[in-house]
Amino acid sequence: MVAVARPCVEIRAMRREDLAAVSALESASYDFPWSPGIFGDCLKAGHPCWVLCSDGEVAGYGILSVAAGEAHVLNLCIGPDWRGRGLGRHLLGRLLDVARWSGAERVFLEVRPSNPVAQQLYASVGFKEIGRRPRYYPAKGGREDAIVMALG
Repeated sequence: MVAVARPCVEIRAMRREDLAAVSALESASYDFPWSPGIFGDCLKAGHPCWVLCSDGEVAGYGILSVAAGEAHVLNLCIGPDWRGRGLGRHLLGRLLDVARWSGAERVFLEVRPSNPVAQQLYASVGFKEIGRRPRYYPAKGGREDAIVMALG
């Protein structure tokens, strides 16, 4: 039997020096990516910002906002080269832990209707659709609604 090497996965707080790698993953993942400045502003504002590293390389990131007993997943992304390995579920679990440790009783997020993989991930951990935000996201040829989901 041949042993298969598993990648070493670490989740840690995002640092300023991660911003270039995070921005590169964002740009590779979305047609309308966040700017590097938005990520920097999230760090400056003190939002819980995390990176998931696979064998020392930034493979994904997650950003949370926590206030008044609620949390909001602002951004969660696994880079294209690392998808399909359960890393998104692993990182989401950390964000949900951070939300609980911070006293959040409910966690909210928005997801594109055109992103069924993310919708399935969120539903699999208990998120439920609670509404829609019309024309929330920029999209090719116009705007796309957001599905609003909540947990707790």
